[in-house]
Amino acid sequence: MARTPAPAPSGDELLKVLAALGNPHRLRIVAALHQGRNYVSRLAREIGMSRPLLHMHLQRLEAAGLITGSLELSADGKAMKFYEVVSFRYELTPELIAEVARTLGDGDGEPEGEPPGKDKARTGKPETVKEEAT
Repeated sequence: MARTPAPAPSGDELLKVLAALGNPHRLRIVAALHQGRNYVSRLAREIGMSRPLLHMHLQRLEAAGLITGSLELSADGKAMKFYEVVSFRYELTPELIAEVARTLGDGDGEPEGEPPGKDKARTGKPETVKEEAT
């Protein structure tokens, strides 16, 4: 039976994945989780990272859809969050990049094709218009 290829990600989805994997700590986390599911405290010890920093990286990876987390109770009733890698495969080609680029917004918060106001381009805030008294 032939396997149906997965649909191409949107431009924003691809950027989220590439940003998540563009960090050496997150690559190490994915590599460690590839060995099997793990809970936060043990994973932090195994890769030599503080739990708060690990949590931040795990959130980024989970938001990108590369890992998934589930809360479970241990035998003594302690809540433990386990993470595991989600099966994924991305084949980056010029054709894929051209396809997903068409789905990207301008990145400035304005609808596609709308130029930002002068002030917004400089400060990131919308332009304010003052009326002169006549």
